[in-house]
Amino acid sequence: MKNQTVKKIDMQKVIIFGILILLLIFFSFANPTFRRYTTFLSLMGYTYYIAFMAIGVTFPLLTGGVDLSIGTGLICYALTGGYLVVYKGWPVWLGLLVAVLFGVVIGLFNGFAVAVLDLPPFLATLCTCMITRGLGSICSNGTGVPWPNGNANGAWFRSLFRLKINDFTIPIGIIWVVLAVFLMTLLLNHTKVGRYILAIGSNKEAARLCGINVVAYQISAYVISGFFAGLAGIAFAASFATIQPGLGAGFELDAIGAAIIGGVSTAGGYGTVTGTILGVLVISLLKTGLPYVGLQANWQQIIIGIVLISAIMIDIIRNKRARAS
Repeated sequence: MKNQTVKKIDMQKVIIFGILILLLIFFSFANPTFRRYTTFLSLMGYTYYIAFMAIGVTFPLLTGGVDLSIGTGLICYALTGGYLVVYKGWPVWLGLLVAVLFGVVIGLFNGFAVAVLDLPPFLATLCTCMITRGLGSICSNGTGVPWPNGNANGAWFRSLFRLKINDFTIPIGIIWVVLAVFLMTLLLNHTKVGRYILAIGSNKEAARLCGINVVAYQISAYVISGFFAGLAGIAFAASFATIQPGLGAGFELDAIGAAIIGGVSTAGGYGTVTGTILGVLVISLLKTGLPYVGLQANWQQIIIGIVLISAIMIDIIRNKRARAS
């Protein structure tokens, strides 16, 4: 059974990779300007923060849960850290640390609500989504936050994702995404934490009867999600000049959708981080490429929604077949 599951996941990766190639070919021929280097930089700007969110939310999904707070959360963390830097004079490194730690705290809160209070993950994290949206406005006094840019003191943090050498921009953030994928793949496949998270998603009660501390490992899944939401906040701040309160709603759908497209089961129990990142590339490529074929934002949302529905339907069919066998 396990070998069959692995084969299904690997086949899905091959299919997704093929879709990526077809999309690249289609957009390149539909509009030659798509092949410009600036398009690649724009694609990476989308990819960074979606990738970090998607990597993190993969773990609650694997437990059979979900984290809807990551979208408004990343804006909240970026607003809080940026406000401390810009308006309170804190060092940039400390503002970045606050953003990540804030994400961890919210992740811990989500994990407690789901694992200890036994609240439905959807409702618990939906409430946290609303809380972080409000907290972002409160922590920034309701104003937009322009993280240091250009030659300003502290603007160095932007070079963590975009390094400029003689007016040539290198998307160095790719390194951090690849490193995150590598480390979290190791965590998922070669550590007790990863194995137990998968076991909880496969059968929560069976995992408990086997002596697994279900509460602790469920909480750890949401802490991981919160940590990566904090990193996503940093990536977002590095990619955009100003962060406005009220943003972030819907970002979580891109991340969750990417994970599902990448083969993570909505029922929990199986999925891979590498599959998730392939799903991220599909979402980012659609967001970047569709405007080049003349489709406005509304049509972009419709097409991405159709892609996500298709991925969910495939997952439902796969789960039914797995139960039948």
